Amino acid sequence: MVEGATGLKFKSPPKVETRTRDELRAFLETKFNEDQPALELAGQERAYKLFGVLPDSLELREFLLKLLGEQVVGYYDPATKVLYVVSGEGGAAPPPEVLNVTITHELVHALQDQYLPLDSIAKLRHDNDRVMAAQAVIEGGATYEQLSVMLGGASLAARMPGGWDRVRQTIRDAQAMMPVFATAPMFIQETLLFPYLSGAEFVRQFKARRPGVSPLTALPVSTEQVLHPGRLLDSLELPVSVALPRPASGSIVYEGGLGEFETRLVLHQFLRNAESAARGADGWAGDRFYVVSVGGGAALAWLTVWDSQFEAAEFRDLLARAVAVKAERDDDEIGEGRVLRLTGKGRQHELTAVTVQGRAAVLYVDAPAGAPTKLVDLARVRLGGAP
Repeated sequence: MVEGATGLKFKSPPKVETRTRDELRAFLETKFNEDQPALELAGQERAYKLFGVLPDSLELREFLLKLLGEQVVGYYDPATKVLYVVSGEGGAAPPPEVLNVTITHELVHALQDQYLPLDSIAKLRHDNDRVMAAQAVIEGGATYEQLSVMLGGASLAARMPGGWDRVRQTIRDAQAMMPVFATAPMFIQETLLFPYLSGAEFVRQFKARRPGVSPLTALPVSTEQVLHPGRLLDSLELPVSVALPRPASGSIVYEGGLGEFETRLVLHQFLRNAESAARGADGWAGDRFYVVSVGGGAALAWLTVWDSQFEAAEFRDLLARAVAVKAERDDDEIGEGRVLRLTGKGRQHELTAVTVQGRAAVLYVDAPAGAPTKLVDLARVRLGGAP
């Protein structure tokens, strides 16, 4: 049934082994530590706390491990090529309907792994946007095909009451019922749901536009392409790679990129308006940030590149409003001009409208009060094609 839904054939039969729930949980924790090295995850945590999307009190590794162990039923491991399934030994066996859904989903991953190196994708470093985009096809594809198998290969939108929107809401509701997930910050919830919801939507549109072609043959390289499938399927619009020079002062603690989806989440964190956040992130063409150790603590420098001057200006305006909320200041204190400055809660913020190699861009710096804010030499920034 999985082969029929995906249009791909297993090159070799998948290997299946059973484990107790505790054994599978311990195995997943080991895999997590391999895929998320401590220094890498600590750097991400530092960055996302500076962006304001994670609370300062959150211990990210500890929380993600709790999430990982929640309702463990099965897992396909691309390193060992084994599909592990909870046996029920030493505890209650998973309900048959849950087990069937999980096995179908993981069988799709086992099939995907015979056509795509899943293990290599998981180990990409400092390119979270590209990893999320690839995961959207992997997890979204498994979700879409799993549902297709459950419905006997029929059109999901036609068979599900309420159509495709209801499918998406059902997935979201199922996750929200998990106790640990329900306590997660909005940013973590949405980034975990993105591969399943937006990924399944991408796969649905891909299969409608390119019948008989596997989505694995055209992996998106940015969340922008996942959110707007036409920018990959119709125009092959590629993101701009952004290379930042070494900071003018201080040392780099961590660097990475957000992409359109996480840029949207940063705006939504403070604006609490999904439409404004989506509008502000639309037109994203590329970005790069680094966290820098400076006097007084850590500073953040984030350069975003845009498709047009108008979209860059709209983003800067909305980001300024978000920063005002973050700094607990009023909007009317932001000011006007090419450089917007705002101070509050022991931090200083600068949002500068710039042009880099002919492209409209916005440079945002968040630094401790009294620390230098001239961190990026814009003349040395380099833009390129797709990474």
